[in-house]
Amino acid sequence: MVDRTSVLIVGAGPCGLTAACELLRAGVPVRVVEASEEPHTGSRAIQLWPPALEIFRGLGFLDEALERGVKVRTMAYHLAGRKRLDVVLGRRNEPLLLRQEETSRLLEETFAALGGVVERGLRVVDVVNGADSVTVKVDSPRGVEVVEADWLIAADGVRSTVRERLGVDFPGERVGATLLLAEGRVDGPLDAGAVHYFLGRTGSLVFARMAGGRTRVSAAIPADAELSPEFVQSLLDERGPGGLVVRDLDTLTTFSSSERIAARLRLGRCFLVGDAAHTHSPLGGQGLNLGLQDVHNLTWKLAGVVTGKLGEAVLDTYEPERRQAAEQVVSTTSRMIKVFTVGPFAARVRNGTWGLLQATGALRRWFVPLMAGWRTPYPDTLGWGGAKWLPAPGTRAPHWVPPSADRAFRLVTAGPRAGALAKHAASAAAAHPDLAHHHVHRPTAGFLLVRPDGYVAASGRTAAALRAACDKLERAS
Repeated sequence: MVDRTSVLIVGAGPCGLTAACELLRAGVPVRVVEASEEPHTGSRAIQLWPPALEIFRGLGFLDEALERGVKVRTMAYHLAGRKRLDVVLGRRNEPLLLRQEETSRLLEETFAALGGVVERGLRVVDVVNGADSVTVKVDSPRGVEVVEADWLIAADGVRSTVRERLGVDFPGERVGATLLLAEGRVDGPLDAGAVHYFLGRTGSLVFARMAGGRTRVSAAIPADAELSPEFVQSLLDERGPGGLVVRDLDTLTTFSSSERIAARLRLGRCFLVGDAAHTHSPLGGQGLNLGLQDVHNLTWKLAGVVTGKLGEAVLDTYEPERRQAAEQVVSTTSRMIKVFTVGPFAARVRNGTWGLLQATGALRRWFVPLMAGWRTPYPDTLGWGGAKWLPAPGTRAPHWVPPSADRAFRLVTAGPRAGALAKHAASAAAAHPDLAHHHVHRPTAGFLLVRPDGYVAASGRTAAALRAACDKLERAS
């Protein structure tokens, strides 16, 4: 017997669950299979930047996530000689520290409320990518089952079975550093609401207070180091500010990472998201955020195709857009791990440069928005046109564009008053059932056509340009 579904999602981690929730909200039937028999536990990825939090807002559980986590207001860089540089992030750039098991729990509760069920203990053993469907063999407690899906989303992690069965290469190389991960109770003077980076000449260390009295400590250490609470204490004494005392650790391990991007992010009717698509150094907390943005990019397009609102050609934009984003993150985190693990002489140069960047405001103006995820552009894959002095197609909508929880395209007009351009936009929105219009009072007049994932599809200043953008949207439907 062959089971049939519209979209099969392999993997019930945060990326798979987010994809399932987004698609169900859009009216697309999904089936989620997960090899593990129980939900994953532990902190794992803990730092969620604002673009990821906006996804949670759309799914309706942002407030609960905020209650369970700790907002980061400051990045504190501690340099040699007890010099401390505090970079106040500003509300638009503040991440949330939340244990990954809490993130997964909130997503699975949302999925269940939408009528979904995670099917656990089902392991994919084969994938056949056909012209009109994907056929997947699944090993289950009932024996081997065959699932036929119109589309498949592989969210099954860095060792993705789907990627392997599709024959997609995963080129790249291992990162040389061995990193410590310790969590538990650490007493001392360092404040919550900040992630502390100790960049001393004897080595680097990251220290973050989490909810529930937990603290995470991470550091580059020798590969042959013997792990113990006493070893963690020695690192804090040597590299930290002094006065930090390890009381109890329930997590103590090491890990290494690789820098890899799959050779294909889409193969026919199959899409790779999250760690199945890319992996990199964990410094900066980019990994889960990158995967969630994969999902955010893909699901509105796939939902539009499945429901008949968009043509299949829109799916061709997933690969180039998300590859560019992955390449940017891998490059950024690669530089970060090198900066984090330099020797004593280079550490003096690094710290001097860091101080200069802070003094000139470059950390706040450039580095912080980059880490937050606001400086991740896409190529102009839709080719719908832009105007000088307005946000370009492929860039994120600016901060003055109001957030939206629905999955519609939006025409956002700007100007001192809602004049003729706004009237044209309102008329276009009324004629298109999946287009909303908002006017924002700004000094300069113009319009933006904003995609459901918050990126600019087109921009312009005239009614003719607005009509042309709407015509292209209509032809894409």
